[in-house]
Amino acid sequence: MTKMQPEVLDAANAALDASAKLRRKKLLLALGATVLTVGTTVYLYEHFYASKFVSTDNAYTAAETAQVTPAIGGIVREVRVTDTQHVKRGEVIVLLDDTDARLALQQAEAELGRAERRVRGYVANDKSLGAQLESRASEQNRAAAQLAAANADFERALIDLDRREALAKSGAVSGDELTKARNAYASAEANVRAATAAQAQSNANYAAAIGSREANAVLIADATEETNPEVTLARARRDQARVNLERTVIRAPVDGIVARRSVQVGQQIQAGSAMLVVVPIGSVHVDANFKEVQLERVKIGQPVEITSDLYGSSVTYHGVVDGLSGGTGSTFATIPAQNATGNWIKVVQRVPVRIRLDAAELAERPLQIGLSMNATIDTREPG
Repeated sequence: MTKMQPEVLDAANAALDASAKLRRKKLLLALGATVLTVGTTVYLYEHFYASKFVSTDNAYTAAETAQVTPAIGGIVREVRVTDTQHVKRGEVIVLLDDTDARLALQQAEAELGRAERRVRGYVANDKSLGAQLESRASEQNRAAAQLAAANADFERALIDLDRREALAKSGAVSGDELTKARNAYASAEANVRAATAAQAQSNANYAAAIGSREANAVLIADATEETNPEVTLARARRDQARVNLERTVIRAPVDGIVARRSVQVGQQIQAGSAMLVVVPIGSVHVDANFKEVQLERVKIGQPVEITSDLYGSSVTYHGVVDGLSGGTGSTFATIPAQNATGNWIKVVQRVPVRIRLDAAELAERPLQIGLSMNATIDTREPG
């Protein structure tokens, strides 16, 4: 028995080693199968599902902010808003001193009234000039008749003078009668010249009357009192003065939050100077800067899930791709990269992608501009 114990022990040890090896082999096989299964699962997940999504944490909220600037210059009389205050579109936010604008409107209204009276005077003057033209025409006819009569008297005096000069040679006519005939001829000749001058004067007066009426007619041609250019110009100036008066009341251009208010009461501001900014938080969007290698299947209209650092990953916003920028961020930088230089190093570029957020979700949980966001685009959708 004592001789058999080492052999038995060796056999037992060998059996134990074989059992351990078998158990280890099974564990290795199980581990290998597990690794293979996990790897296959990860591969299949990445290939058939995860690869259909592109994500980035280089995303920030933005909005088309409205910068409020006055259309006219003036002194600030009242400021009704402060930074962080919510305003509605059309709400009065700043009032300018309207004294100058009111005076300008009164002057423009007075000028409009004067222009209307001036045009009515043109119309009345046209009738007067018409009557004057008829009078000049009558004078012209009378002068023509007087010239014809003077010519007739001249011809008769000439005939009488010729006859008496012929008779004077035979002594049939006295010298006194011949002198009277000669005086009558001279008088008739003078009357002809006077009548000719009168006719020329009447013709000139008639032409002047025509010119005056034509000049006046140009002022009222093809227009009524309302559409006359002088009245139209004066009315436009009146309307501009009225608009300038309305512009002394500055209203919020959009719904939003007031930011960067720099205007103060009593400040003299110029037209176009920045007073404040209204941020329309109701129309906030997300600018997500994706790497260029991520955009192969990104299209406008694809759905996007977004989380914000403000609310954490428990709150998810839903949106759609609204558009892709026309260039990379470096292209529009203040100092763009000069890749033509000899020390160029390739850097993966990022392209801004605009994402439109769901309005109802945005109204429930508002976002300020400039917040950090995480965006994931589902590229399975055709867009």
